[in-house]
Amino acid sequence: MVTPKLTAFALAFGLAATALHAQDLRIGLQEDPDVLDPDQSRTFVGRIVYASLCDKLVDITPDLEIIPQLATGWEWSDDGLQLTMTLREGAVFHDGTPFNAEAVAANIDRSQNLPESRRKSELSSITGVEVVDDMTIRFTLGAPDATLLAQFADRAGMMLSPTAFEAAGTDLGLNPVCSGPFSFGERIQQDRIVLNRFADYWNADAINVDSVTFLPIPDTTVRLANLRAGDLDMLERLAATDVASVNNDEDLQLEQAVSLGYQGITINVNNGAGADNPLGQDARIRQALSLAIDRNVINQVVFEGAFAPGNQPFPPTSPWYNDAYPVPERDVEAARALLAEAGFADGIDITIQVTNNPVQLQMMQVVQSMASEAGINLELQAKEFATLLADQSAGDYTASQIGWSGRVDPDGNIHQFMTTDGGINDSDYSNPEVDRLLNEARTSTDMAVRQASYNAARDILIQDLPIVYLYHPTWIWALSNSVEGFTPYPDGMIRLEGVTLSE
Repeated sequence: MVTPKLTAFALAFGLAATALHAQDLRIGLQEDPDVLDPDQSRTFVGRIVYASLCDKLVDITPDLEIIPQLATGWEWSDDGLQLTMTLREGAVFHDGTPFNAEAVAANIDRSQNLPESRRKSELSSITGVEVVDDMTIRFTLGAPDATLLAQFADRAGMMLSPTAFEAAGTDLGLNPVCSGPFSFGERIQQDRIVLNRFADYWNADAINVDSVTFLPIPDTTVRLANLRAGDLDMLERLAATDVASVNNDEDLQLEQAVSLGYQGITINVNNGAGADNPLGQDARIRQALSLAIDRNVINQVVFEGAFAPGNQPFPPTSPWYNDAYPVPERDVEAARALLAEAGFADGIDITIQVTNNPVQLQMMQVVQSMASEAGINLELQAKEFATLLADQSAGDYTASQIGWSGRVDPDGNIHQFMTTDGGINDSDYSNPEVDRLLNEARTSTDMAVRQASYNAARDILIQDLPIVYLYHPTWIWALSNSVEGFTPYPDGMIRLEGVTLSE
């Protein structure tokens, strides 16, 4: 006979053993994400969290092939004006709401019509949504849109529980409810985001850890020290200067993938009072700033040659890169001549905000030194990343050093930044001809036709320079040897299917 005392002891021991074996994967992030609502958010690190929290209609392979996720198949009409998708049976949201065609229709409606949505321009081609049956959805387009599937592989394709967002409205980000492998647990700003394994996930057999904790640690040196101390299991965006050190550490492993994105300086040309200054109002000063920068030196000095110098939304290795405008050589005299022509022969003072992590600060200090030789005196304002983004969106900035993680389709690297009322056009740049060309590039599946549109837009943008592009990163991850099964992707996301954590 088992006594109550022994029963209580056995229960306590069982609970302790369960807690002991619960596996929490700890990931160091370079910044703290913004709001955890795919319709409202815009940060790269937010997308890393979403990779575990929110499934999309489609996903990508490491080779950038679009593959099924919540949609298991799709078919285009001959005229390219209708896309019909078959949806996954048995998928559910974290609150138990079933995933079906009605849920997809509700998500598209929210993305297109929520006043705060940043996904509007990404889904602007959709003019109608038809629930064909419970597991079939049909999208009607106003014009052919070659980018739509790629949009569905990102935040525009992330599915949220209609039950949750109808109840929470714009506060959904405080308790996001998706259908991914992990459900939301808790968030403490600037400290951690905790997600818990979702038992009813449609692909639960591929998930091998009980929880994942994301820890924002802006300092790359501190992030690596935490990994070495065993306080992290992996980190994203290892500093290029630490690659050799990690390679020589028998307790760590290194993974890399060439990025789809860029880093640059976004300039406020029309976004409120922050644009009312010479840099925002005179393209010659923006051109002078670009000419004063040696992009190859930045790559060698700050990144030890690991990245690619850049001057366009696409890296020089991309088929979408415009060879007519190669990465320019530094030309201090030409920069000074442009300043003089603009009426600033004695120099000019410019304030640029930059996120407060050591790598970006060091990079901008190199730019600051270069610019000073051309008579451009840069004042750097270091800000926490979420604050920088908020100020940029509000137009409370002159210029901002910021990047973009890149998208599978080239449209994702340019359209929403350069078209009038684009979802992330914080410059508030507007040029009707650029609008026409970039919209035209969306309507053809012929690469040559699209390339011609992008090249013609580049002819204008290389002069207007609402963004001064600097370089294209390589994603670098450092991991403890206890982590197995991680696959690097060129979009920089951390996908946890198949990842295991040994004791």
